[in-house]
Amino acid sequence: MVCFRLFPVPGSGLVLVCLVLGAVRSYALELNLTDSENATCLYAKWQMNFTVRYETTNKTYKTVTISDHGTVTYNGSICGDDQNGPKIAVQFGPGFSWIANFTKAASTYSIDSISFSYNTGDNTTFPDAEDKGILTVDELLAIKIPLNDLFRCNSLSTLEKSDVVQHYWDVLVQAFVQNGTVSTNEFLCDKDKTSTVAPTVHTTVPSPTTTPTPKEKPEAGTYSVNNGNDTCLLATMGLQLNITQDKVASVININPNTTHSTGSCRSHTALLRLNSSTIKYLDFVFAVKNENRFYLKEVNISMYLVNGSVFSIANNNLSYWDAPLGSSYMCNKEQTVSVSGAFQINTFDLRVQPFNVTQGKYSTAEECSADSDLNFLIPVAVGVALGFLIVVVFISYMIGRRKSRTGYQSV
Repeated sequence: MVCFRLFPVPGSGLVLVCLVLGAVRSYALELNLTDSENATCLYAKWQMNFTVRYETTNKTYKTVTISDHGTVTYNGSICGDDQNGPKIAVQFGPGFSWIANFTKAASTYSIDSISFSYNTGDNTTFPDAEDKGILTVDELLAIKIPLNDLFRCNSLSTLEKSDVVQHYWDVLVQAFVQNGTVSTNEFLCDKDKTSTVAPTVHTTVPSPTTTPTPKEKPEAGTYSVNNGNDTCLLATMGLQLNITQDKVASVININPNTTHSTGSCRSHTALLRLNSSTIKYLDFVFAVKNENRFYLKEVNISMYLVNGSVFSIANNNLSYWDAPLGSSYMCNKEQTVSVSGAFQINTFDLRVQPFNVTQGKYSTAEECSADSDLNFLIPVAVGVALGFLIVVVFISYMIGRRKSRTGYQSV
């Protein structure tokens, strides 16, 4: 028998549903697994969502977040025996599944591994995926918990592998329930031990809009992507993130010294991915247009905010940083890439070349209009200054001549 609670919306009424491996629509998941004697053998309650990045038929990349698990079943969930450990198996939608495996030692038990499978053939979730099929990512955890304790982790936990980011929070689990009674002794995860603020992933209270405190100019970093032994993408830029969430605005400067770059280069698309301890990924996707120019077509981001929540935004319909193939794009002045109403990127000292990099060096740059205006104003200002100097010299000369004439009068 499986019992779980349904939370249609936060703060709504609580409904307890018990069934024999049946199906129900669920957002927060709660599983009470019983053995042949109808005694609880495994208890779990948790929230989770998944962010998946995939390639489209247009050779661009999209990111989707799977948070509504739709119709949920628990087929394959077991209490465990002498040969097999307990297992939570969740199925939601066509070809989507999630499995957590547990193992037992003398005085502890472990959350041993997690497996997530998703179906890019599902046209509702991945309507324009280039490759169709079921893909699986496996994660080894080995989180050890005292045998008679209930594991709790309210804080946000994240697993990332390949193109999948898994988010978990409000986790309660006891894989080896003794005598059918869930323990009142709690074993906290490390994040909960050090955190003094409860997580606000799903309970953030809106507050009045605030104006972010201005930040100093970010330090410019140099990033690159390699294709084999050759550099295929170069980028130099200072990055400042402007984020608005729940009407609260914040400004974050990216530190290039703690930010790493990866990516890929193809004939008509190129990806620069940045990540750090707080940024899961910040993707800049470039594309070729008209076979002779490139531009920034897409930006995706997923990062942790200071309140413990995850901020994720994607836009694959941009048009910035346009330049001819075989050249680089440069803009020294501050420039804003508007990804959405809630997310903008300010760039400083920008130079980027996503295609046709030769010998790891930038090609001749096409400058942005702001820099071009500045370059135009410099010779104008110099010309005006020279003109003013000529006028001053001419006036001084005329005054000098007049004084010379008054010094030599006829007798």
